[in-house]
Amino acid sequence: MHLKEGCSLLLKVHKPSIPFLLNTNHMADRYPNPNPTILKEYDVVQRLRYENDITLASEYFRSVANSKSFTHTHLTYKIMIEKLGFENRMDGIQYLLQQMKLEGVVCSEELLISVINSYRRAGEAEQALKTFYRIHDFGCEPTLKIYNHLMDALLSENKFPMINPLYNNMKRDGIQPNVYTYNILLKALCKNNRVSDAQKLLVEMSTKGCPPDNVSYTTVISFMCENGTVEKARQISKTFPPILPVYNSLINGFCKIQDFGTAFLLLDEMNCKGINPNAITYTTIINALCDEGEAQNSLAVLALMFKNGCIPTIFTFTSLIKGFFLIGRLHEALKVWDNIIRDGFSPNIVSYNTLIRGLCRVSNMKRAVSVFNHMVENGCSPNVTTYSILIDGFSKTHDLVGASKIWNEMMAQGCKPNQVVYTCMLDVLCKNLMFDQAHCLIENMVNENCLPNTITFNTFIKGLCSGRRFEWGMNLFRQMNQYGCLPNVTTYNELLNGLLNEREFTTAFQLVREMKEIGVEPELTTYNTIIHCYISYGCLREGFGVFGQMLMRGVNPDDITFNILLHGYCKLGKIELAIELLDTIRSIGCKLDLFGYTSLINGVCENIGLEESMDYVGMMLKDGISPNIATWNVLVRRLFSKVKQPIGVNEMVNCILHEIVTV
Repeated sequence: MHLKEGCSLLLKVHKPSIPFLLNTNHMADRYPNPNPTILKEYDVVQRLRYENDITLASEYFRSVANSKSFTHTHLTYKIMIEKLGFENRMDGIQYLLQQMKLEGVVCSEELLISVINSYRRAGEAEQALKTFYRIHDFGCEPTLKIYNHLMDALLSENKFPMINPLYNNMKRDGIQPNVYTYNILLKALCKNNRVSDAQKLLVEMSTKGCPPDNVSYTTVISFMCENGTVEKARQISKTFPPILPVYNSLINGFCKIQDFGTAFLLLDEMNCKGINPNAITYTTIINALCDEGEAQNSLAVLALMFKNGCIPTIFTFTSLIKGFFLIGRLHEALKVWDNIIRDGFSPNIVSYNTLIRGLCRVSNMKRAVSVFNHMVENGCSPNVTTYSILIDGFSKTHDLVGASKIWNEMMAQGCKPNQVVYTCMLDVLCKNLMFDQAHCLIENMVNENCLPNTITFNTFIKGLCSGRRFEWGMNLFRQMNQYGCLPNVTTYNELLNGLLNEREFTTAFQLVREMKEIGVEPELTTYNTIIHCYISYGCLREGFGVFGQMLMRGVNPDDITFNILLHGYCKLGKIELAIELLDTIRSIGCKLDLFGYTSLINGVCENIGLEESMDYVGMMLKDGISPNIATWNVLVRRLFSKVKQPIGVNEMVNCILHEIVTV
């Protein structure tokens, strides 16, 4: 019921944007003016500024222009252009710019910057550049501020080749750069991996009478840290004035590579130089420790923070909550949350999402939904991440009803689902074997212009293979390219595992060949599945050959690999080699699982004897692995073959138990 309701919401089609037209028939206006009077600019500005509905604002703007009561001014054009910009209605903006030109309204620096920023928000910086090159058509002259905003817009989309020519054009116009200009150029150089050139630019800034500021130094250091050259960044920073943002960038860099020793040394260095660490400094270290499962140690940093008179922020406490959840300390995480509320901190969307995610990880969905409701009651609007966390939590517990309720709530609130939410909902449908509905969800994604990605397809394929619908899974795999998605190693892993379970070995081997042809590099899981396929099919030599390839490629085997190989030796009757492999496995700290022990016990029983197999039953028990029915069947069959006359089941079990106790 909930899903059907959700799907009906999902199928709603978004209304197309209404084209902005200025000159229309007077009789069509929504705001008629039967007794035309001269309107004041202030009145028009106020009405436009406080009209939240873009369609109504556009109609009012049009109706005023079509009346005899008012002629639009530079200010009213500016407000309308800004409104259109926030709605990404770039065609409407271009139309108004043209209308201004026809009416002789001069385009000011401030208005052109609004246009540039609108294009930036829309992700169309190149169109902003084209508009800039028509600047004289609008009666406007280029200024330093316009150049800076335009270069910043190009930088936001990594349009590096366009920035340098624009900078040269600016110098030809006789406009001298300021520190803001240089900071944009520094970011562009760093983003383009030209850190050495960025260092030279820092020197050039000083020689040209425009000394670097905190942003300049921090830009270079932070990019070096992000690129992994943290130690080099530290050495270069010694040539800069000691400032807090640079230290914060360095500490963040060393925390990312888990070098907490150097991070604490930098903390001491700051104190020695009279630079007081701020909340960002401490929170960076606390967050990094929590990410590494050191939430308990992060409390010591929190104590140091209090000792030095630095007040934690909501982000500090959020890091602690995340850290305690990561190490499974639910009680401590909730205690931190209670302290946040008690001390009067206002949780933000990040805090709520962190708490909800932690509760979902431990499958405490009742409490997670309670926090969600509390969040809404306190005026903190859930975002698409909140909904995806909850739907994913319900998916892990196979709770279709719970997931559907959250989905419907999301749609009712007008929150548009993204790829993550769709994929989470797809997962819960697959886990409930609702594959037709899952396929409809894929179609709805396409209709809503939210194209599925490889993760979405992998989720669907995994669900189909788990539900023994591998043919459908293979068809879906062949259709991925139609959506611009390429299969990755996870895609092949899911398909191979499904084919193995269905004992479709021929298809599996074809898939392996195809995987090699397109250059998808296998990982450990892939190798284990391929080896298992070969051994299960009886191609033992090929299976061990794949194991050799795996070692040559530097992929280290795990417990599963060894269990599969041992099973192969036992299947060949090479028990001595299986026992040698077992010794190797134990010597390197790996263990057999139930499958491996059962294979070995069966092989020993058939090739050596029941008494000898008891040694491995004892070893199995010492490793904390209890025999299952398959293990008992192996022992019972062997015992039955030893006795000369039929005996009862109880007697068989007692004989086996006696053998185990003797061992």
